[in-house]
Amino acid sequence: MSNRLPIIAVIVAVILFLIYSSIFVVNAREQAIVLRFGEIVDVKTEPGIYFKAPFGMFEADNVQIIENRVLRFDLDDIRVQVQGGKFYEVDAFVAFRINDARRFRAAVSGSVDLAEQRLRTRLDAALRRVYGVRGFEAALSEERASMMREVRDQLRPDATSLGLEVEDVRIRRTDLTAEVSQQTYDRMKAERLAEAERLRARGREAAQRIKARADREVVEIVAAAQRDSEVARGEGDAERNRIFADAYERDRNFFEFYRSMNAYGTALDGNGTTMLLSPDSEFLRFFRDPEGTLPSGATAPAAPQQGGTGGSAPAPAPAP
Repeated sequence: MSNRLPIIAVIVAVILFLIYSSIFVVNAREQAIVLRFGEIVDVKTEPGIYFKAPFGMFEADNVQIIENRVLRFDLDDIRVQVQGGKFYEVDAFVAFRINDARRFRAAVSGSVDLAEQRLRTRLDAALRRVYGVRGFEAALSEERASMMREVRDQLRPDATSLGLEVEDVRIRRTDLTAEVSQQTYDRMKAERLAEAERLRARGREAAQRIKARADREVVEIVAAAQRDSEVARGEGDAERNRIFADAYERDRNFFEFYRSMNAYGTALDGNGTTMLLSPDSEFLRFFRDPEGTLPSGATAPAAPQQGGTGGSAPAPAPAP
């Protein structure tokens, strides 16, 4: 019995090895290609436990596990030329998945790295084509979304030949190259300076118009004010003369006395003026006679005129 134990152990080990070699597991993120002597015999896309012929070391049955999820690769610092000869530096990425495992195995031997290399070349060419037919501002405008769709559509036929499905293409960055950035900055600076000069010129023109209008209004206002003042002054003088004439007609003696007193006040206001007058002078008649009787041969002053403008009533007595 003891001599059989090693044999039993070897048999059990062989059975376990055969079972282990015949089982493979596919999870939800993977798919499996079953190869028999290098030929694809089956593709497992659903997760679970599967069996195959043992002895994969003898090329009987082999299993190649490939991805069953969305993959991504990035393409950085691609220098593309647009219409007009200017250049952009573009960063983009592609999201793809393996949708045909048999074709993927036949085209790139099931290697994701090799598939990405081929997609990289085709993506570079598609970006250059799409940017090359557009102007400088297109990639920075709303047209960018349509550009990404166009790149994706151009890339899909090549991806299909590799057993891949392109889910999306995105342009992450579109920057000007250093020399184009400086040229663009200089152009924008010149445009802003020109715009500023235009605005200043318009401002100066508007200021001149406003100043001319203000000067004209000042002249008109001053002229109207002077006209109104002259009219008011004339009306005032006319009213004064009317009042003087009316007062003279009511009481000539009192009017002559009042005018003479005003004349005395003006002439004798204590300003140091020396006056040499004859005692018989008409100017001093109210000093000589309270009634203001005129000397023989003298005549009384005429009454003020009514309705005159700007005139003044004559004094009752001649000034020295």
